[in-house]
This record gives sequence, C-alpha cells and structure tokens, in this order.
Amino acid sequence: MRALICNKFGSTINLVIEDREKLEPGYGEVLIDVRAAGVNFPDILTIEGKYQFKPTLPFIPGGEVSGVISKIGKGVTTREVGDEVFATMQIGGFAEQVVTSEHSAFLKGSMSFEQAAGFAITYGTSYYALKQRAELKLGESVLVLGAAGGVGIACIQIAKAMGAKIIAAASTEEKLDFACEAGADLRVNYSSENLKETVKEVTEGKGVDIIYDPVGGDLAEQALRAVAWDGRFLVIGFASGLIPRMPLNLALLKGASLVGVFWGSWAGRDPAASKKNFTELVEMVDQEKFSPLVTEVYPLDKFSDAFECISQRRARGKVVLSML
Repeated sequence: MRALICNKFGSTINLVIEDREKLEPGYGEVLIDVRAAGVNFPDILTIEGKYQFKPTLPFIPGGEVSGVISKIGKGVTTREVGDEVFATMQIGGFAEQVVTSEHSAFLKGSMSFEQAAGFAITYGTSYYALKQRAELKLGESVLVLGAAGGVGIACIQIAKAMGAKIIAAASTEEKLDFACEAGADLRVNYSSENLKETVKEVTEGKGVDIIYDPVGGDLAEQALRAVAWDGRFLVIGFASGLIPRMPLNLALLKGASLVGVFWGSWAGRDPAASKKNFTELVEMVDQEKFSPLVTEVYPLDKFSDAFECISQRRARGKVVLSML
C-alpha cells in the first residue's frame, strides 16, 4: 500500500510517499480500505514534533479517514465487511489502508467519502464543545473566530442546527461571505473592525454567550472582553501560532468560564458518549439539517499543497486527501 511517511520531525515538505506492507486487523480491530483522509492543523503540529502526542519515528501521519471495511479482526461485533465508515486514529490515516478499533469506526450515512473523511475531528470537536462543554441553550449567541476554517464552519452549522444565533468573525469579506452561506447570522471583519466593540454593538450591549476560539493570539482577549455575563470561552486551539496570556480578572468580572476543549482525550475517556454524539451528528446530516462542506480535495501526491492550504490559513471549509 502507498503511505505518506514522516521520517524526521520538521517541515511537511520532508514527507515522502513510500510503499508499505498491507495491514492486518488485530483483536477488536477493523481494516479499512481508505477512500479519503481529512487534513487538520494538529497533523502539521504532529509532523513538526510540537503536538501533545509525539509518535515514534518513522510514522504515517493522519488522524481521520473514510473508506470501506475490508476485513475484521476477532472479537469485532459492531462492524461488518463492506460497511462504509469514517474513523479516527492517533496516526496512520494518510495511507491506502488503516487499522483502527471497531469503536472508532462509524457508519457514514448519506455523506460522500470526501465529506465523511473530514467529519470526525472538526464536527466531533465542535459538537462536544457546544453540547458537553458549553451546554449551549436554544437562542444563545455564539461568536466563532476563524469562522471560515474547517472547525469554524463545523461550529456554525452545528450551532445553527441547535438553535443558536451565530456571529462569524474572520479576516476577509470573502471568508465572511462563506461563513454566512454556511449559516452565520452576523459578521465581524477583525481586519477592519474592532472585535470587542462590534460584538457589543450587534448584541445590543449584552455581549456574546459563547466564544468558540480555534485561533488564539491577540484576538482571544478582544473576544473575552465581549463576553456576556455567565458566558463561556471555549479554548479550541491556536491556529495563529500564539498562545494568549489572558487577564483572568475578565472572567471574574463577567462571571465567565474559560473552558478547555480536548475532544480526542475526552472521546478516549468516554467512548460511549462520543459514539452517541456521532450518532446524533450523522442523523442531523441525514435529516438535511446541514451538509458538511469540503472545499479542497487533493490527490495524495499533492500532499504539500494540502498542508500549505492549512498552514497558511487559506482553507475555507475542510481540506481532504483523496486516496483514489
């Protein structure tokens, strides 16, 4: 099988495509013939050796795929050969085959393989953030930073399906147009507008109930200053590359909460709840409450272009590698 290999930590341009032996599933595992794989910012951090999880070299990066189960290991009871699934794993996704636990593989429903490949991490993260961590209530407002990116669009679509009012924040009018097409109600261009003042204005002075921040950097404090009483600031990630130093007195003054969102760790600790979340998410898609957006599909040979799209924050929606 062909696979994308990281032989040393560093730039993604150092990755190489190699032929590797075909895989076999172990006990409780399934073998998936991969049709497509989602590309995410944490993949780049893992390749650079900067992520929380540092794999042993050499390794195959990639944490989410879609495809068809071609073989099952002993003890598997929930999946069958021929199932069309999306699945998660720590590493190994950028290859023509992957092996993962049967409990990490979910039926993809009506989604295409490209949609399903980019579904698990962004939609799993966003739903966990809004449902379990923020406990989003009907009619509350959600400010989404980096609104046109993969997790931003996922948050907008899910929050809309949950009955929230959404304020999209992004750096260009083109990105904001895209976010509004995905379901955002209001918009803030933080390249030309003051984020705090504009959010206060569009919420009529109340502030925003929930802040969804995958960007970090200087925008984080501006957003926190616009939070409503009893608001929740969701710490998703740091795509800007800068981890902000937040003045905690703001949380005190607003009775607000700073809430960490580490979906992967939570899913491993509570797989039953994670499975329930994915069942509900796939039902939302099948019921046409939203349709996952995939805007960039690259063949495996063009992996450098896919990573560049992510690292330069040019992605609008999801970036996917095709294995076909």
